[in-house]
Amino acid sequence: MNLLDPGRWAGNIHSGGWIPGAAGDQPALEAATGAELGRIGVADADQVRAAATAAARAQGAWAAAKPADRAAVLRRAGDLFAEYAGEIEEWLVRESGGTRLKAGRELAAARAECYEAAGLPTHPSGEVLATDSDRWSFSRRRPAGVVSVIAPFNFPLTLSIRSVAPALALGNSVLLKPDPRTSVSGGVVLARIFEEAGLPEGVLHVLTGGADVGEAVVSAPEVAVISFTGSTAAGRRVGEAASRLLKRAHLELGGNNALIVLPGADLDRAASAGAFGSFLHQGQICMATGRHIVHRDIYDEYVAKLAAKADALRVGDPFTDDVDLGPIIDERQLKSIDAIVRDAVDAGARVCAGGTNDGQYYRPTVLADLDLSMSAWTDEIFGPVAPVVPFDDLDEAAALVNASEYGLSVGILGEVGLAMQLADRIDCGKLHINEQTVGDEAYAPMGGTGASGTGSRFGGPAANFEAFTETQWVTVRSEITPYPF
Repeated sequence: MNLLDPGRWAGNIHSGGWIPGAAGDQPALEAATGAELGRIGVADADQVRAAATAAARAQGAWAAAKPADRAAVLRRAGDLFAEYAGEIEEWLVRESGGTRLKAGRELAAARAECYEAAGLPTHPSGEVLATDSDRWSFSRRRPAGVVSVIAPFNFPLTLSIRSVAPALALGNSVLLKPDPRTSVSGGVVLARIFEEAGLPEGVLHVLTGGADVGEAVVSAPEVAVISFTGSTAAGRRVGEAASRLLKRAHLELGGNNALIVLPGADLDRAASAGAFGSFLHQGQICMATGRHIVHRDIYDEYVAKLAAKADALRVGDPFTDDVDLGPIIDERQLKSIDAIVRDAVDAGARVCAGGTNDGQYYRPTVLADLDLSMSAWTDEIFGPVAPVVPFDDLDEAAALVNASEYGLSVGILGEVGLAMQLADRIDCGKLHINEQTVGDEAYAPMGGTGASGTGSRFGGPAANFEAFTETQWVTVRSEITPYPF
């Protein structure tokens, strides 16, 4: 049996089974060629509201299911990601434009998220509290209810499953809105996996759509928590809408992440790390290395080695060719990347590698001699561009890192003692010594500060319980308390 047989999902959304999208359908496109791979149903706001009502009805029974039963669904889902890896990988490569290396990492992450989430139903979920009264006092974590997950295009499977799996495991029902550009690999795949894993009908709804659907999955009265991953601009809008409705919004947003190369670092390895951090998946990663901050004594040599790495990388169709970089997701993003590079060059930056495109394929690009006011340095490019600037001492390196409005991920390459001195001066959500900036695990809290997010985290029991449950205080007395009224 094929997991993704289009006879089941073509033209449909997943909401209490596979039903036609009220807003019609749209093509699922191959990023590299623009070829139509299938047609996905598109929901409207009324369908979202109906889905939210159905999800709330289904949630109570799912939360009341035995912990072992919920855990079994999550474990089975993890097994199914392995069983159908080849089929899912093909969709990830073609729809998101990622390489097979990147698709393999997504599949491994999906399995890990499900297996990690399988431990949540039996994880301790409360405390015995001190009290000055003659009673027992407890706190316990209970499911939030209905959770809306809004996921982006770049890692469509990973950035959906990392919220969907723990939310389900902890007894919630879920409304998933995948990015319309990756609605199969970021939406249909999850619906089919959990369908096959035995998740009760009505607990997970997959609702492709535009801004109206996004607004509806936030505003539906049954929704208690919104888990959003995407751009800072879009996240601000989601956060504003959620705050007006007094709902919790967990926002994992953009980044302009710094990689610091200390004096004495192994430059061959540093350039390899820098190239991976900036160019993996064409730089379309919130954790991508957007700023290379290199000690002045090794600056020129590092720039040369990084440029050589960039020039050696293969760019092309990841479905038909053995390549290192695939296409930019769409024409709009391509134009944005190229405009930032062109503006930097016009203002005096030097292109040391790349800076050109062939259709949707943008060459990995290295920029030097930048002014710190250039958008190539200050903004999240979301493309395969590596700007490099020098620093003279640790104070300057820390100041360069912290000057950004973003605070997601930082890497420091070089001697560990020196790196630890610098690490204590840096504000960010994730810090890696002798690794580049792109890294995530199902067991570790993931999130950023500043314009990179609200400080919320996903990953590991503590962060997932905080994100997807509510705390309830419970007291117990042996008999009814006497009162003075």
